[in-house]
Amino acid sequence: MTIDLSMPGSSGLLDASSNRDLSVLSNKYVLGLTVTAGIGGLLFGYDTGVISGALLYIRDDFKVVNDSSFIQETIVSMALVGAIIGAASGGWINDVYGRKKATLIADVVFTIGSLIMCAAPDPYILILGRFFVGLGIGAASVTAPVYIAEAAPSEIRGGLVATNVLMITGGQFLSYLVNLAFTEVPGTWRWMLGVSAVPAVVQFCIMVFLPESPRWLYMKDRKSEAIAVLEKIYDSDRLEEEIEQLAAVAMHDFQSRSTTVSYMDVFKSKEMRLAFYAGAGLQAFQQFTGINTVMYYSPTIVQMAGFASNQLALLLSLIVAAMNAAGTIVGILLIDRCGRRRLALLSLSGVIVSLLILSMAFFLQSSCNSNNQIVTLGSFCSSGVGWFAVVGLALYIAFFAPGMGPVPWTVNSEIYPEAYRGVCGGMSATVNWVSNLIVAQTFLSIVELVGTGGTFMIIAGIAVVALVFVLIVVPETKGLTFEQVERIWKERAWGSEAASSGSTQKLLEHVA
Repeated sequence: MTIDLSMPGSSGLLDASSNRDLSVLSNKYVLGLTVTAGIGGLLFGYDTGVISGALLYIRDDFKVVNDSSFIQETIVSMALVGAIIGAASGGWINDVYGRKKATLIADVVFTIGSLIMCAAPDPYILILGRFFVGLGIGAASVTAPVYIAEAAPSEIRGGLVATNVLMITGGQFLSYLVNLAFTEVPGTWRWMLGVSAVPAVVQFCIMVFLPESPRWLYMKDRKSEAIAVLEKIYDSDRLEEEIEQLAAVAMHDFQSRSTTVSYMDVFKSKEMRLAFYAGAGLQAFQQFTGINTVMYYSPTIVQMAGFASNQLALLLSLIVAAMNAAGTIVGILLIDRCGRRRLALLSLSGVIVSLLILSMAFFLQSSCNSNNQIVTLGSFCSSGVGWFAVVGLALYIAFFAPGMGPVPWTVNSEIYPEAYRGVCGGMSATVNWVSNLIVAQTFLSIVELVGTGGTFMIIAGIAVVALVFVLIVVPETKGLTFEQVERIWKERAWGSEAASSGSTQKLLEHVA
């Protein structure tokens, strides 16, 4: 028996692009736009990784930080608070001022935050810098995927948006290298945090000379500028097709473009509610399926395997980060071949198995630590449990990174109509950051309540719910144009006939 992973109502939508054979590297101009926009992802990943190493030295410089776990938690979590606000406001900035200006604003804010952290005379100014950095990260997390998606041909859109996720994981890997490089340098933590301003300045300088998103330009009646950008992306035959699609969308959104879309407008439209629930759900499940908790516990898992050396632990942390980046590369190669939905389902299936392995490893460790089990479990407790946990960790990264790493960001960059893309992208990114904060603030409390093995068992249960959610709610968008994706939501909301007649009626009203 086989399971059909395609979605009802989407068959036939791939016909328009099925005869095109493109690769992520086929258009150097688009690839350049992607890499430049992806520097925002690099900042995202670097900051999330560097603070763990910097905090060790911050505690040495500030006694009040060393004496207060609350201040330590605030230093770490204030960037998340800033990211929530940055993502929420970033969607509006994207729609009103454009993707390019939103990127430039994010770079400026991030650079200011980095310099504040670098020069902070006390932990409270450092916390302020963390907040500014978070604002920049949050805005960039909304902008980069949308900018890339709107410049990319539909056949390779998934792989290009996933490149932004590769930059995130690459930033995390870079942060470990920087932590290692500055361990013997005076002012260790200031260098670690301050050097993050460099890629932000580089992105700003390059972005000044790059174009605005062609779709945003067209929707703002700057058609000649939009066409000039599209001419660098498509050949003459494909260019005409893309312009026709943009013209149709512009006509469709004629009334809505007269006023700015508000956050509440998302919930007034049935098809927009369905799209937002799918996108926001994916973002929430990306966090609640445990990526940050598994990464947080990776040193403990390594210690369980018998590796106690700090240098060896750092090396293994680098290996884990490298695996995460390598898995994202696999995702880039697969996302436009397997499809977003199928990749997410396969990813979650592996995540569930690996979380169960991790849970079992910690349960066995607990049994080994109890006096009445030491004799019966014998030598397995000395090394077998640890290696069992390492296998679970490796499997988790191997399955999560190619699927649930890039898929939520890719899907959210392409499932919303043009008029709503910035607002909905900002709202769904905010859900991601809020979920991240919830996990960070509750994980240790849950561990104290039910134990580490029980906690990973709970996360495995959430992953099962996520799998069912993707199976039922998330459509396949591989190779579809934005207009074809929009049609899916209309069909789900009103039925295929109603969606078709509704589009025709709006066209007639506009012509009249």
